Amino acid sequence: MTSSLAASLASLPEKERQTILAGLTDAQVKELLEDWRFWARPEQLAPEGDWLTWVINAGRGFGKTRAGAEWVREQVDAGRQRIALIGETYKDLVEVMCYGDSGLASVFPEHQKPKIVANPNVQVTFHTGAIALGYNATQPDQLRGPQFDAAWCDELAKWKKARETWDMLQFGLRLGERPQVLVTTTPRPIPVLKEIMARRTTVVTKGSTFDNAANLAPSFIAEIRDRYEGTRLGRQELNAEMLDDLPGALWTRAMFDDNRVREAPDLQRIVVAVDPSGTAGASDDGDSIGIVVAGKGVDGRGYVLADQSCKLSPDGWGRRAVNAYFGGWSETPGRFKADRIVAERNFGGAMVEHVIRTVDPKVSYKEVTASRGKVARAEPVAALYEQGRISHVGALPHVEDQCCLIGPDGFIGEGSPDRADALVWALTELMLIAPTPRETRTRAVVGMY
Repeated sequence: MTSSLAASLASLPEKERQTILAGLTDAQVKELLEDWRFWARPEQLAPEGDWLTWVINAGRGFGKTRAGAEWVREQVDAGRQRIALIGETYKDLVEVMCYGDSGLASVFPEHQKPKIVANPNVQVTFHTGAIALGYNATQPDQLRGPQFDAAWCDELAKWKKARETWDMLQFGLRLGERPQVLVTTTPRPIPVLKEIMARRTTVVTKGSTFDNAANLAPSFIAEIRDRYEGTRLGRQELNAEMLDDLPGALWTRAMFDDNRVREAPDLQRIVVAVDPSGTAGASDDGDSIGIVVAGKGVDGRGYVLADQSCKLSPDGWGRRAVNAYFGGWSETPGRFKADRIVAERNFGGAMVEHVIRTVDPKVSYKEVTASRGKVARAEPVAALYEQGRISHVGALPHVEDQCCLIGPDGFIGEGSPDRADALVWALTELMLIAPTPRETRTRAVVGMY
């Protein structure tokens, strides 16, 4: 069965495909089972084009190792002669890349099984006569001298000597017309990986653990969703997000993860904070209007409940803020009416109040003025997080990303920290300003998240 026929079969409707599969001979079934392009997801196949480096930047369980081993198999069949295999350690090289469940020993048909010698050094001899030599990223000088026409680098983001090993490999990629490298890795924000991914000759494929859920144990998927989804570790290891912690930042991701909760307790107060952008709002070129909902629990702690920030017209974001005030951020809105909307007047002056009251004149509204810079305003709130007095209810990644980019010299991200500003206003109102007697009533809040 040719690869083109297998591809055509994969594109047929399920009923028609099953009919054809039922009529295949045992030999054809065996051939089909060994055809990677029939079984692979599109993102596991090498991209078209004249790239030099292909980075599969994906979460745990995505199928990176299988994609890497199958890519090597295709390179061997295409005539490559000298291939470098580089793992984090010698153990990873042998137990994952060579002999792992998805490694080289498992992907070739029985009559083409490679011969693997792993002592003292790794050498893989393929059915075409091509040879792959194995290296680990703790000894970059091993790569001085050898030359290659292809390379597979696994878990580069975890390499102990990543830059040195990568640089030594580049000097050895000098055989053939166009040596290519495949990097399979779960991301970490190391400089060399970010530089590789930014090059114009690099193609990046992104993916998450959940893309391969059909091939993973349902109990595993349920457990990791329950324990890690929305956390920094989960965003990095499952969703393959490249997360940076800014040195000296007022917030760290650990401050959020260490105190994150599924539900808030009964709440004394709830506020909706609005940070106007000073732009039209509806355009993608402008900043968002920050809208954050937060509450103060009967336990005295602060709880950030929802991020309703948006890019809408004044009427659009005004209605969104009022909807949040009446509990529209929750699955049971009637139980979560806020005490007030708090908004900054610096951008637009009385415009914000006008927008809110145009939507609903009965809304309780408080105007606040920024008499200090963003960092000075944020520092007391960040201190509450450092003291463990604030919890985020569920995952609020966009707010948390902005907070982690506010350092001693201000915000280093793109645009304005609209969501973070709204969060600061909300928690300042709840935790740093004494409430009036009317605002101290206790709420019965149940079933949140």
